[in-house]
Amino acid sequence: MASLAGGVDIIGRTGVRVVVVGDPGTGKSSLIVSVATESFSDNVPSVVPPTRLPADYFPDRVPITIVDTLSSPEMQPKLVAELKQADAVVLTYACDRPATLERLSTYWLPKLRRLEVKVPIIVVGCKLDLRDELQQMNLEQAMSPIMQQFREIETCIECSALKQIQVPEVFYYAQKAVLHPTAPLFDQETQTLRPRCVRALKRIFILCDNDRDGSLSDAELNDFQVRCFNAPLQPSEIAGVKKVVQEKLPEGVNERGLTLTGFLFLHALFIEKGRLETTWTVLRKFGYDNDIKLRSDLFPSFKRGPDQSVELSLDAVDFLKGVFLMFDMDGDGALRPLEIDDIFSTAPERRRRLDRKRQQTQRNVYQCYVFGPRKSGKSALLNTLIGRTFSDEYQPTINQRFAVNMVELSGGARKTLIMREIPEDGVSPLLANKDSLAACDIAVFVYDSSDVNSWRRTTELLVEVATHGENSGFEVPCLIVSAKDDLDPYPLAIQDSTRVSQDMGIEAPIPVSMKLGDLNNVYRRIINAAQNPHLSIPETEAGRNRKQYRRIVNRSLMVVSGKHL
Repeated sequence: MASLAGGVDIIGRTGVRVVVVGDPGTGKSSLIVSVATESFSDNVPSVVPPTRLPADYFPDRVPITIVDTLSSPEMQPKLVAELKQADAVVLTYACDRPATLERLSTYWLPKLRRLEVKVPIIVVGCKLDLRDELQQMNLEQAMSPIMQQFREIETCIECSALKQIQVPEVFYYAQKAVLHPTAPLFDQETQTLRPRCVRALKRIFILCDNDRDGSLSDAELNDFQVRCFNAPLQPSEIAGVKKVVQEKLPEGVNERGLTLTGFLFLHALFIEKGRLETTWTVLRKFGYDNDIKLRSDLFPSFKRGPDQSVELSLDAVDFLKGVFLMFDMDGDGALRPLEIDDIFSTAPERRRRLDRKRQQTQRNVYQCYVFGPRKSGKSALLNTLIGRTFSDEYQPTINQRFAVNMVELSGGARKTLIMREIPEDGVSPLLANKDSLAACDIAVFVYDSSDVNSWRRTTELLVEVATHGENSGFEVPCLIVSAKDDLDPYPLAIQDSTRVSQDMGIEAPIPVSMKLGDLNNVYRRIINAAQNPHLSIPETEAGRNRKQYRRIVNRSLMVVSGKHL
């Protein structure tokens, strides 16, 4: 297949730090020595010093530092410290010891979650040459259930240091997962491009559509290729690209060239085929950072002296006129609400009302509504905020309670957090008022981690509040707090919490134990989520359906307008 191709533009990366962890005897040290020396050694120490692979080891030309670890109890502090500094984690098991594979899901992966190690994880089966032929199992068959439960796993691979089978590939995939991560671009659960990625690619498409006819002509496609990859496409290659798109998605190509739908499909195809570096190169060439946000250096300064004024240049006026005409689909000289939505669809989405978001970004005081069923631990969360001693005695909350204190953030900034406890039977009266969430900066949902009924009721409350926010326009960021972490969790707790958090697009529950004083930085995380609301706003199924319907309507209007023109 002909394809867009070329070099890679890495932003802000002078090196990649890979930490190797796993049960004793699974082959960690041999793996590291083998990739460094390209040979196998029988005499390998229990832990090897940090090992550096030079910049020219892999095509991306970014050096890798590999850190070996020990998992013995006395080495736990060092292990944790190394994991906190990791850009990627290689998690090993031994192919000849099935018990080490089982320990991935029962010990290692839950441990990494508890430590909040939020970096790509590469699962590696070592000692492939020692596997018993009677225990042969397809890697996909063995890892599929684990990868379904732990979405942070980027890649699974088996290798043999002795036979030199797929040893360099282990660290190639680790580096690739850091430099060209999947998560910001693609939702593995729904198998679709993420909204932020779609907005960025749509903006790039519009910028490259010089004649603004809604399609990339052969010349425009070639200009795009040269800008991103410093190499032109041959006419046969352009024809090949359009042929691939047209065969899979007929509306992706029209008589004028590659449509926006086809452009997005092409990038989804690259990602599905593991060629994430292509899409990342495009994004970075057009000014996007690793969070798919435009770099701050691209925003011009509008600082001016008291005797200066700012005015649009003639070029700027002409550009804005062109944009206006392009989105004025009915040609009536005015932009309807749908047309305005479309013109700003490539801008970062503001999930809350603009005036509320501006107010939040300038505030030092944040109000948090605390929801949850009876005996879930809501009151303990408030009491701990103001320094009250934990008590096992249950005292039901009849009326709303408030707790206020200062919270120190990383960097020394201090913010005021107001927590408002909503009794379970007070939720319905609260939500009966359309504007009830207008003053809420963030909602926290607390459940007893040892009680499945507490979890079920909490998820019901989460859906109720999220639905109210979607219907009223006052969508608020939400966090889930898994209280009483000192007790044994109910069966399937991890699976249930992972499923709900992924379905609604919010962070996994924060485990805390007020009894043991294990707060897991919960108050700081509440403030951080309130300051960055777009990252934690839940989405219900009904909300997703409404957005999909609006997209279909907008797309239909664009098609009708295109035919009219």
